[in-house]
Amino acid sequence: MAGSMNELAAAYKRLMEKVKEMLIFQSAASIIYWDMQTKMPPRAITLRSQQLALMEKIGHKMVTDPEIGALLEKILDHPDFDSLDEVQRRNVHLAKKEYDERTKLPEELVVETARQRAVSIDTWKKAKAARDYARFRPDLEKMFELRRRAAEILMDVKGTATPYDALIDIFEPGMTADAISRIFGELRSGLVEIVEKCVSAPRQPDVSILRRRVPVEDQRRVSEALAAFIGYDVKSKEAGGRIDETEHPFTTGYYDDVRITTHYHEDRFASSIFSVLHEGGHALYDQNLPREWMYQPVGTACSYGFHESQSRFVENIVGRSREFWSHFLPELKGLTGGVLSDLTLDGFVHAINKVEPSKIRIEADEVTYGLHIIIRFEIERDLFAGKVTVPELPQVWNEKYREYLGVEVEHDSEGVMQDTHWAGGSFGYFPSYALGNIYGGQLLAAMERDLPGWRSRIAAGSFAEVKRWLVDHVHRYGNLYDPADLIKRVTGEGITIEPFLRYLDEKYSALYGY
Repeated sequence: MAGSMNELAAAYKRLMEKVKEMLIFQSAASIIYWDMQTKMPPRAITLRSQQLALMEKIGHKMVTDPEIGALLEKILDHPDFDSLDEVQRRNVHLAKKEYDERTKLPEELVVETARQRAVSIDTWKKAKAARDYARFRPDLEKMFELRRRAAEILMDVKGTATPYDALIDIFEPGMTADAISRIFGELRSGLVEIVEKCVSAPRQPDVSILRRRVPVEDQRRVSEALAAFIGYDVKSKEAGGRIDETEHPFTTGYYDDVRITTHYHEDRFASSIFSVLHEGGHALYDQNLPREWMYQPVGTACSYGFHESQSRFVENIVGRSREFWSHFLPELKGLTGGVLSDLTLDGFVHAINKVEPSKIRIEADEVTYGLHIIIRFEIERDLFAGKVTVPELPQVWNEKYREYLGVEVEHDSEGVMQDTHWAGGSFGYFPSYALGNIYGGQLLAAMERDLPGWRSRIAAGSFAEVKRWLVDHVHRYGNLYDPADLIKRVTGEGITIEPFLRYLDEKYSALYGY
């Protein structure tokens, strides 16, 4: 028996060694991607696309190494498999899931997708600047075709009903387009009702104060102060983060090296404030996963939806609250050289929470934001169902914005080309944003039971209590559970939109007086 147990332990140890190598390699690749978006000189794009394609090829070979298959078979067939603890069994499950899926994807498809991703993102940047969808369309068509081929392959191995479901499962395991359609249908009705109440309310904010010109250097200091407030260290000798600038803000990294980006606009200083809080929320999740699970499959985030729940919790539930600004507004005034010295607390809080249908997702308010995501989800769903083609995307996009938000898109750079996700091939990602809002509402309801005084602690300048609660109830579980199981474990119920809609209604009825 002892010899048998030793064999199981040795196989499991070897599997974890292989996984560690893959995770380290993937973390290196993420920094190459970060550099492409932040520091790379323009002429380097062809070389960078080749570098990323080669790294994807090497990474694919690592993931699909036949030794991993043999180790998984030995572990799963071992008579003492049930002696493994919960974390070990989850590690095996996650490793097998990735191995089964990746071994079905041809190497040439993986490599070509990585190369095309770099090219498409570069083309997207140039086409967006030129407001020229025709320039972007050929590369987008190539990327869509590559992801469609992968989706059809993954559909079989994942056991999903549609190719699009297979892509959704990458970001939100176990979720389907049908389930999302039902959830989003209810969400849309609730959001539209709140939007109508806010827009028609007599008490409207003065948003002209948000258009004051704040020098970029001042905004950088504000960003560092915001990072310090939430405990995202970018300054000390032990710092594990940094803030850089890019066209589209994002977060990337692993445990001890997690980097965020933002985009500064002199005439829209609030944009970088909430970008930094949003990406900082992502970074806190990545940096506070259990240290003992580093280099293991279980030591990753639960899902992209849960990742978005953390970013939007920090950005909106905390960062747009009156309590936060009662503490931070004086600091903001001090860091911006008197430009904002006359701002009042109530006026500023109302302005940054103005509800108004708009064209740009990343600038959208909390209430209308979900409608932006529903539009993207429906377009993706129809694109992979063959109901919409890539050349038709601008027209379909503009029609949905007119119908759902009542706004007219003037050019494709503020329309179908505003996001980088499709250029990068991240079809299936967008639903995670709205699911993150929903999870966040449920987490808030649970936190308020445990920490009824959390708002007073924020007003006193302390984020530590909220951060600890998030670490204890979300971060510490890593990828031990699928999202449907984790939300139930933390809140006691499955996914439901009611807490999020209740939070919005209570907050905005107070602001708008409806």
